[in-house]
Amino acid sequence: MTETRIALRTHPPGMEIGTVPMVDGWPVRVFDYQSINDLAGGSAPPRGSLMFITGLGEFFEKYLCAINQWHQSGWNISGFDWRGQGDSGRLLANPHIGHIDDYAVFVDDLARIIDHWQRHTPPPHVLVTHSMGGHVTLRALAEQRIRVDAVAMSAPMLGLPTGPLPESWALQIADILCHLGLARHAAWRRAERPLLPWLNRAQLLTHDADRYADEQDWIARQPSLELGPPSWGWLRAAFRSLALLHRPGMLERIDTPLLMMMAGRDRLVANRATQAAAARLADVRTLMIDGAFHELLRETDQYRDQAMNAIDAFLDDVAPRPA
Repeated sequence: MTETRIALRTHPPGMEIGTVPMVDGWPVRVFDYQSINDLAGGSAPPRGSLMFITGLGEFFEKYLCAINQWHQSGWNISGFDWRGQGDSGRLLANPHIGHIDDYAVFVDDLARIIDHWQRHTPPPHVLVTHSMGGHVTLRALAEQRIRVDAVAMSAPMLGLPTGPLPESWALQIADILCHLGLARHAAWRRAERPLLPWLNRAQLLTHDADRYADEQDWIARQPSLELGPPSWGWLRAAFRSLALLHRPGMLERIDTPLLMMMAGRDRLVANRATQAAAARLADVRTLMIDGAFHELLRETDQYRDQAMNAIDAFLDDVAPRPA
C-alpha cells in the first residue's frame, strides 16, 4: 500500500468529530470519516466499515496517516479516544496521569461505541487495534459483549514486561501500593518504562523521527491531548484484567478471525504473552516484524509497510468486499 501523508497534522476534509455519551453519561470523543465512494456520492458501495482503536495514553490524530490510507482504499473509518485520555476528559485532577479503576469500564465503553457504530454503518465491520486497544477488544470478544467480522491487532497488550518478577507479583505490588493510598499517583516519571530509564520515549515507540514528531506537533497545538504515565491504580487494573483474560476458557471462546502482529524489538508489551495467547485462539494469524519498535503503524516504511500490507491482505481474505 502506498502511503499518502496529506492527513498527518490536520483533520482531513470530511472527517466529522463529536461525542457519544457512555452508559454513565461520560462523553467520549469519536470521529467518523466516510469512504471516498460515499463522499463522492458515487454508485459504488464503500469497502465496509473499519474502526481504529488506540492504545494507552493515545489520541486518534496520531494515526491519521494510516486512517487516510484505509479511507483512500474505500473504507468508512471510525474511532474514538478512550475515556481518561485524548479529548475524552480526564479521570484525575492531575490531567497528566492516566488512570482507570477497572478495565470493565473500558469494556463497557467499547461495547456501547461498537453497538452505536454498527447500527449506523454498512458491513463488513472490522476493527484495527493497537496495544491496550487490542487487550480490551479481546476481553470484549471473550465476554461476548461485541461481535465483529474481523480484528487486526498491532502489538496487542497481552502481557506487560515486569523484569525478573512474574506478573502475579507485579499485581501484588501494585495492589499493596494502592491500598497504601497511591492508587491515583503516577507509577513512574515521564519515561514510558521505568525498567528502561536509559532509553528516551522515541526509542521505545518508533525509528521514524518524522512520524514521532507528528504526535508532538498535535500536542503543541492542542495541549489537552497530552497524557503522561499511568497511575498505580491503572497498573493494578491492567494486571487484573490480564489475569482475567488469560484464565482457562476465556480466549477459547473467541471465534472471530484475528491477525496479531508483533514488533520484534517491543519493550512495552510482552511478545511471549501474545504468542501464548495465539496458541489458544480458534482462528488467528500471527506476524512478527523483526527489528520494529512498538508503534508498528508509525514506524519507518521498512516495518510499517509490512504491517499495513498484512492488514490489507487479512481483511481482503476474511471480510470480503460487498457484492
